[in-house]
Amino acid sequence: MNLDLRINEFEGPLDLLLHLIKNNKMDIFDIQIEEITEQYLEYIKQQEKMNLEIDSEYLVLASELIEIKSKLLLPREKNEETEEEIDPREELINRLLEYDAYKEITKTLKEKEEIRMEIYTKSPSDISNYIEEETTITSDVTLDDLVDAFAKFLERQKEAKPLATKVTSKEITVSSRRSDIKRILTKEKKISFFKLFPVFSREYVVATFLAVLEMVKSKEITITQNETFDDIICEVRK
Repeated sequence: MNLDLRINEFEGPLDLLLHLIKNNKMDIFDIQIEEITEQYLEYIKQQEKMNLEIDSEYLVLASELIEIKSKLLLPREKNEETEEEIDPREELINRLLEYDAYKEITKTLKEKEEIRMEIYTKSPSDISNYIEEETTITSDVTLDDLVDAFAKFLERQKEAKPLATKVTSKEITVSSRRSDIKRILTKEKKISFFKLFPVFSREYVVATFLAVLEMVKSKEITITQNETFDDIICEVRK
């Protein structure tokens, strides 16, 4: 396999690892740790031969891969509550799914942004004279605001203590998530944007995010934020 890669081609160690997994056409839910670890370490060696500086985060992930590889050679521990065997790869798989979901969302938003830049829109009219003093105007939430808030939300989830979950490959569609969100808003009327992501898997996160964007585009819902850093609220469009 050709590993003629440069460190500046990747955004970080997870980006490199995800590239190797996809390049080998591996199932992300069943990573062949021994093979992928050898290729990852070979990449590190190549960079050292070219006298390129290796960020510490790449070395940290290398040590994690070696640790997982060694754990797979030993009898597996069991979950005290479910008595199921604990897969040493599970935490890494969840991190990769989360990272891949974020990359997919970023890619989609960039494409939409490029399309939007080709559209000319008239500057908004000044309607301040028609607004009563006690009226609160919510600020517009741009795609950049939404992506930035979502990235920080994912970062907080990464730092939180992981739940004892089992990785599944259940298919989630944008259509099904739109239906779910409609049911929630029919009952709740309005909800925090971040509460629409109770499950953290690649399919679920991407489908939910795209469902929200489609519903905003079709004017089914509105997304508002009163002040910078305030919660982002989704509600049925009136």
